[in-house]
Parts: sequence; structure tokens; C-alpha cells
Amino acid sequence: MPPQLVIDNRSFPVAPPGDLNDASTIVANDWAAFAGIERMTSHWARPGWAPGQSTYYWMLTFPDESELTAEASYCQRQLACPALDLVPSDGLHVTGVKIGSTDMVRAHQIDDLARQALSEIGSSFTMSVHPLAGSRGAVRFSITPWTPLIRLHAALSAIGHAVGVPGGTPTAAYRPHLGIAYNNRDRSAEPLIEQVSLLRGRPAITVRVGHVDLVELRREGRVYRWDLLHRLPLEK
Repeated sequence: MPPQLVIDNRSFPVAPPGDLNDASTIVANDWAAFAGIERMTSHWARPGWAPGQSTYYWMLTFPDESELTAEASYCQRQLACPALDLVPSDGLHVTGVKIGSTDMVRAHQIDDLARQALSEIGSSFTMSVHPLAGSRGAVRFSITPWTPLIRLHAALSAIGHAVGVPGGTPTAAYRPHLGIAYNNRDRSAEPLIEQVSLLRGRPAITVRVGHVDLVELRREGRVYRWDLLHRLPLEK
């Protein structure tokens, strides 16, 4: 059984879906949370990123998923405006586990994480990418099911704890998603919610999750970029 998710005011949505495997439940929960927002805030104003900082993360990337790239690009074209910073096609990702900032994690710990994770992170799986929702600072796809993502997060968090790195969001507060645009200013949420609602009739697409990446993540202006340090295959 995956770890139980809990209500957490630091997460979005605050309350997790009632079923981690039922796509309609997850999609509805994401949309209800987004549709209830009154104001958008700047994603880039979030605390925890000092100028020039870089941070180690585990994340999922999709370099060979052309259907996902095409769907993200289509939705971005419909939403494009100065208030949104669009995620480049080679920047699409699902954030996994924060490992720690580069000034708090030693190089040998990164190698230890990758070596231990290689035998403990589990099997590959497929993931559905659903019509858009969002958060206070972003527009993003809902993704389902959550169970394999939660299990992977828990396994990587446990490995990080064993290696002694700082870590980040606990698994109980994790809310998987796939962002396509970051909001860059304070503004009313209603116009964006209306725009996003027009794209919710688009069909879900399926992607295969066959690897997990350990990266050094940084901000370059208003975009995330990273250096790939380790790419670990998930068992077939």
C-alpha cells in the first residue's frame, strides 16, 4: 500500500483525492481546487530560491513523448499571454523529491543516492495526462493514477533519509502534476480559469514512465533548466 496522503495547507490541492487510482476522482479534485481560486500569485515569488541557487531533485522527464509535447504546445498556444511563462518543450517534467540545495549536499551523497536507488525504485508504469487545471501560480495537467507516483516518491524519500540529505516535501503532502506554464504576477484568477475550462474537453494521452532522473535544477530568468546527473531505468 502507498503511504496515506493527508490534508496539508502547504499543498495544492490542500485535500488529496479520495481515490489515488480513479482518474475521474483525481481530475475532479484538481479542477475543483483550481476553480475555487480567487487570485493568481507569481510562481517566481515563492520563498526558498536565492539568486544563483541550484538544487538537486529527483524528477520525471519525457524526452521521447512527442504526443505529450504536441499537446502541451497546443494548450500553451491557446493560453499564451504576458502573465504566463510557458514551459519549453524540453522542460516538461513532473517534480519528484527534493534532495537539497547544492551547498547542503555533498557529491558523494549524490552518487550514493543513485547507487542505492538503482535497486529500490521499482517498475516502469504508464501514466495518463488529462485536461488542464492549475494552482495559484501555474497551469498544469492532471496526471493519473497517483499510486505509482506516490510509491516512487516514498521510495526516493526513504533513500534520501538513509543517505542523510535534507529532503523536501513529505510524501503525505505530495500532489503529482505536470506544469505547462507559470503565472508571473498577482491578478484575478477568473479569466485564466475560464480560458483553461475551454480546453478541458481534450482527450487524455498516455505516456510511459521508464526512468527517473537525478538533476541539478536552477532558474534561468523565468524558466527552469537542469543538468542531468543520473538517469535510472525503472524495471520493466
